[in-house]
Amino acid sequence: MADLVYRNLMKDLKQRIQNNEFGDKRLPDERSLSDSYGVSRSSVKRALNVLANQGIIFKKRGSGTFINPLYQKSGSIFQYEGSNLGVTDSFKSDGQTPHIKLLEFQVIPASKELQTELFLKPGDFVYEIKRLRLFDDKPFMIELGYIPIRVAPELTKERVEGSIFNYFEEATGKSVNKSFMTIKAQPSNDEDQQLLNLKNNEPVGVMEGIFFLDDGTPFEVSNMRLHYKYLNYNTFVNLDEDR
Repeated sequence: MADLVYRNLMKDLKQRIQNNEFGDKRLPDERSLSDSYGVSRSSVKRALNVLANQGIIFKKRGSGTFINPLYQKSGSIFQYEGSNLGVTDSFKSDGQTPHIKLLEFQVIPASKELQTELFLKPGDFVYEIKRLRLFDDKPFMIELGYIPIRVAPELTKERVEGSIFNYFEEATGKSVNKSFMTIKAQPSNDEDQQLLNLKNNEPVGVMEGIFFLDDGTPFEVSNMRLHYKYLNYNTFVNLDEDR
């Protein structure tokens, strides 16, 4: 219940920030937010800490909490909320509905490369999951992922047609909350052009990475190929080790 309270508060504050409801770029203090939302100070503090860690707001000692102006200008479709890094519920799509089309779902032996990346042993197996993501009827991402069977033994075709990370969190209580990502652009290949409706001279954005559970276990190796119009990804770098 406490998780739901702070997530709802965080979501509402994000929406109000996007709507430019705080004209002076300054948020009310914690007590005012607690009173106006009818929630505990601890829920307010937790929501504000998450927003600060995401780079959406920043706290200035002695002055208050302010909105990062670059956040309002960002056009990224990735707006992570909640406790995991799943993209199914994280797309900002200007009113369009995100969909998933399952292209492939099979069990294969882990290659040597996957054994290294996912800390697997020779003979271990992984799910190979290939999906096409769409906004309404417009495809924007081809997603190819590999998940160890021993980590998630009960995945089914029906479950991978939705949010895998959300299902896993609900089933086990463990969340996917860390990742190491590389982002680059490449010439599009034949499959990119066919599935993403690209011309042969148009590029594709590529996001490759490893996603980790909250206990440090590697959960998935993923390759995401995006229509270049959606290659806008924002991040916040914080080198303050005391936070």
